[in-house]
Amino acid sequence: MCCAPSTLLLLFLASILSVCSSHAKNMLPSEVETIFKIMESISSDEKWRISYPNPCNPGSTWLGIECKLGQDNHLHVSRLDFGTRPNPTCKNTAAFPYEIFDLPHLQSVFFFQCFTHTKTTLSASPNRGAFFDSSLQQLSLRSNPALVGPIPPQISSLKSLEILTLSQNRLSGRIPVGIFSLNSLVHDLSYNMLTGPVPIQLGNLNNLQGLDLSYNSITGPIPGTIGRLGMLQKLDLSSNSFIGTIPYSIEKLTLLTFMALSNNKLRGSIPKGILKLQSLQYFIMDDNPMYIPLPAEFGKLVKLQELRLANSCYSGTIPPSFSQLVNLSTLSLQNNRLTGKIPEGFSSLSRIYHLNLSGNLLGGVIPFNASFLKRLGRNLDLSGNPGLCLSPSEAYNNVKSGSGVGVCGTGSPIKKSQAAAHGLSKLFFLFAALVFHVMHRMLF
Repeated sequence: MCCAPSTLLLLFLASILSVCSSHAKNMLPSEVETIFKIMESISSDEKWRISYPNPCNPGSTWLGIECKLGQDNHLHVSRLDFGTRPNPTCKNTAAFPYEIFDLPHLQSVFFFQCFTHTKTTLSASPNRGAFFDSSLQQLSLRSNPALVGPIPPQISSLKSLEILTLSQNRLSGRIPVGIFSLNSLVHDLSYNMLTGPVPIQLGNLNNLQGLDLSYNSITGPIPGTIGRLGMLQKLDLSSNSFIGTIPYSIEKLTLLTFMALSNNKLRGSIPKGILKLQSLQYFIMDDNPMYIPLPAEFGKLVKLQELRLANSCYSGTIPPSFSQLVNLSTLSLQNNRLTGKIPEGFSSLSRIYHLNLSGNLLGGVIPFNASFLKRLGRNLDLSGNPGLCLSPSEAYNNVKSGSGVGVCGTGSPIKKSQAAAHGLSKLFFLFAALVFHVMHRMLF
């Protein structure tokens, strides 16, 4: 049976298109070579060239690599994960592969607990154009104790970068000014050894939603330009050496839900405009030499769930406005110089489960009823306030907290065992009196 010439031509063209299509969906040879260089420098889990000759082809990929079909009809590496199973693990001699910046379609790369033995640096590609051509949106290097040295300024050329995570490494030096020219949504540089001040160019990150510089050795004041970060929701500057006061411009961060400034050298007044931060749920500012009265403005932040101001030399009374914090679950005011009474309204804070007022100069009767004391239990600490005392009824009938607080009128602390013993002795005497009464009626 013979086929017509036109049919043969169509079959021939279809076969040619099929072959072209299959070839088109392969990776470019240059990209294949780059990915193998990266894998061989990082991991010895496999003989990558032999086990996965076509890394992006279905059936030939490994966990830790993702590919996408590009507009050029070629498959391209879009994501790489390294560090822990099921992703490729990193060998002891692993070095940071700058070749990742030579993959123009790579969008996300993650190194978690990868560089742990041999020191390596976050090096830039010698191909200067690679950064400008990069599609990288997320660069994450976490928990790499052998990753040392400075943050390369060339990172500022990654114009598509949205999330930069360089936490829990041993990076050092100053934060490059250029890094604040990125259109990033999140910057996490926490738990490193970064030094120097935060550049005023921080204010250029007007789309930034999260900034974490905690646990470094950053110095100088918090730049006033921080008020230009109008989209910021999380700010963590804790455990550094910031000095000066909180800038007044902080009041412009109206979307902020979390702010941590603990363990710095901040002092002086809290801006009154802080009451404009009506989205704030967590304010953590322990361990700063403030030396001011406790600001009443905190009581206006009605969405607060945690307020921590311990070890900061606050003085004066606890503002009654704190009783308006109806969503509060944790209040830490320990080791300050607070005086006066505990506000009566604290007893109506129905969501509070951790209250620490220890190590102050508070006095008067504790305004908490039995149900409040029972609910908090050991999460209530009022010790170290010589002037505080429990009413006898609460002390003897329902003491399950407030260890070290005296009973009003006795001048001595009461402990749980003492209160229980006193309660038992009262029951014993009542029972003895009842028995005596019954016996008396029977005999006489």
